[in-house]
Amino acid sequence: MRTALLQSSGRPGSTVENLKVLDEAAGRAAAAGAGLLVAPEMFLTGYAIGDDIARLAEPADGDCADAIAETATRHGLAIAYGYPERAGDTVFNSVQLISADGTRLANYRKTHLFGCFERDHFTPGDQPVVQAELDGLRVGLLICYDVEFPENVRAHALAGTDLLIVPTAQMHPFQFVAESMIPVRAFENQMYVAYVNRVGREGDFEFVGLSTLAGPDGVARTRAGRAEELVLADADPAFLAASREANPYLRDRRPGLYGPLV
Repeated sequence: MRTALLQSSGRPGSTVENLKVLDEAAGRAAAAGAGLLVAPEMFLTGYAIGDDIARLAEPADGDCADAIAETATRHGLAIAYGYPERAGDTVFNSVQLISADGTRLANYRKTHLFGCFERDHFTPGDQPVVQAELDGLRVGLLICYDVEFPENVRAHALAGTDLLIVPTAQMHPFQFVAESMIPVRAFENQMYVAYVNRVGREGDFEFVGLSTLAGPDGVARTRAGRAEELVLADADPAFLAASREANPYLRDRRPGLYGPLV
């Protein structure tokens, strides 16, 4: 499945403008043959927007979800995007996956919040593995800091995730996560990992870009630079199956030895 990674911080504070940016990217991605477009963490509203996070937060089935479903349908590709999700008085840092026919396939709430900023504005989710079937692949969802905990990604591997979507707001000086950790996560868990970052300065944060789609061989299939761009690469089920046969980490595990870890 050709996957498009939208490396952009959009227009912080404006859902209207970000929907336009997403629509334009969806058109370019579809024209390039992509079946999936992934946008960064909190793309719908912006990340460093303070109390506007709560003001702009919407339910998973809110007006912006409807608009993105229309965009997905019109361009004929699935879309995963980060946004602040409102559930009553609670706000989560979430990612939602919408299919090419406009169906809401999966919604994940970030379980591991990073730093005081996130802990001040969000409640952590409590469902570690969220998946959906998409074009013959089992797609899983995490957000940014979540992927830095090996237990999270291994849980997805054990649940059969083929392509792990990770919208992120990765900031300086932690670019080694994109450069080194993500390819290792993909290799040690035998899956594809789509890590899609914001870019540039936003409030007190400097986002480093470097979005990548890493394969189960630990090789980056594509990697963005430090500017806004749309990059594409393929997640190949046949290559994944062959790689899993050649690298049997999951089969060779000895869970009985790992009790002290938890």
